[in-house]
Amino acid sequence: MRSSSRRQFLGQSLGLAAALAGAKPLAQAWAQGAAPGSKMKLGLVTYKWGEHWNVPTLIQNCTESGLLGVELRTTHKHGVERDLTPLQRQEVKKRFENSPVTLVGIGSNENFDHVDPERLERAIQATKDFVVLSKDVGGSGVKVKPNSFHDGVPREQTIEQIGTSLNTLGAFAADHGQQIRLEVHGQCSELPIIKQIMDIAGHPSVAVCWNSNDQDLKGEGLEHNFNLVKDRFGATAHIRELNVGDYPYQQLMNLFVGMDYDGWILLEARTKPKDPVAAMIEQRELFEKMIAHG
Repeated sequence: MRSSSRRQFLGQSLGLAAALAGAKPLAQAWAQGAAPGSKMKLGLVTYKWGEHWNVPTLIQNCTESGLLGVELRTTHKHGVERDLTPLQRQEVKKRFENSPVTLVGIGSNENFDHVDPERLERAIQATKDFVVLSKDVGGSGVKVKPNSFHDGVPREQTIEQIGTSLNTLGAFAADHGQQIRLEVHGQCSELPIIKQIMDIAGHPSVAVCWNSNDQDLKGEGLEHNFNLVKDRFGATAHIRELNVGDYPYQQLMNLFVGMDYDGWILLEARTKPKDPVAAMIEQRELFEKMIAHG
């Protein structure tokens, strides 16, 4: 819960300007397009730090912290789900449009490795429903997962099934002005596997959502694995806390800067800080420093 003084602070225009002041130098760089990587933006996935926030609180906390984009992970407190009425969808869209925060898209839990054909069809239909939801609330895409391999099913068959499902969804998403974002996740997290899937899922509305997994460092290392899929990156990539663990985030940011990535880097935090907004501000400051050194 935010304090009453913080709520009052957010309610005042001068306070809002002060809250955003820390983000101004980077925002000015984005507007000028002055340097490689300057178009990247830091946002939030509603995971540990945002899972208990409704939409107004989410917008408030993202505004205060300068994390001005959000991927709404399904089943969380924000309540932006497939059962919303048309009026409710318009209300969500207006809330974001009337704020500094961009609704980047919907983070679904749908995956396409199912052995049961009926489960696979349900996952495809659910994803189509999320695509329509994302369009209605002002998002630009839906995150999905590959996800696992199964005993008795050749890996090549599962990879083919996932890729084919993604092509079906890519065509549907294109008709709605949306993107399907394949999170590097599960037993398919090794980047050579993701590349195999994407070689099949050739539809231009299907993209890779980098996920900052330990598997990124396997084989020939981070740069090699990054380069395997960077030509298929979409509008989103996921990171964890930049100062937790030993993932080489500076090297990752160097790679994003090197390709002049212009999408959203979304913080999918794992810890539980006492003050999530302060933690979000800290992460934004770390991100800006890393980009400046990229």
